[in-house]
Amino acid sequence: MFSKADKNKASNSVVRAAPSLISTDLEIAGNLQTSGEVQLDGNVTGDINCAKLVIGEKAVITGHIDADEVMIRGQVTGRIKAKNVHLAKTARVVGDIWHDSLAIDAGAFLDGHCKRNDAKQDGVANPASANLTAAVRKAPAQQPTQQNVAASRPEPVQQKTA
Repeated sequence: MFSKADKNKASNSVVRAAPSLISTDLEIAGNLQTSGEVQLDGNVTGDINCAKLVIGEKAVITGHIDADEVMIRGQVTGRIKAKNVHLAKTARVVGDIWHDSLAIDAGAFLDGHCKRNDAKQDGVANPASANLTAAVRKAPAQQPTQQNVAASRPEPVQQKTA
């Protein structure tokens, strides 16, 4: 009736924990890190690293966010790096957003840059532009001379008279 195989199945199954809740009357000064879900309605001054983050309308976060999925309804000041980011109409974000997927509802406020996660973080989007930038840096600066300026001017167009 009961066997060891049944016990092994039960111990290997993934147990989904309830989300961690931070209520409106809670203020946290420090970093938060979890592999689960966080629902935040209070104030956090520090970085947040989690799988899923839901930020309520009254929440205020000052710090960086790293997550798989972020839903923002409140205020965030800092960089957001996530696979999926959704800014609700009540969201107020001041900072850059690194994302795979980004949704912004009408009425949301965003003061920052939005960049895809596949772009390099050093500001260079592709190798071709990096080579061009390197070539420009290596090229010696030339001061225009009278001869160079005159040679670069186009010849005047002469009108035909009939």
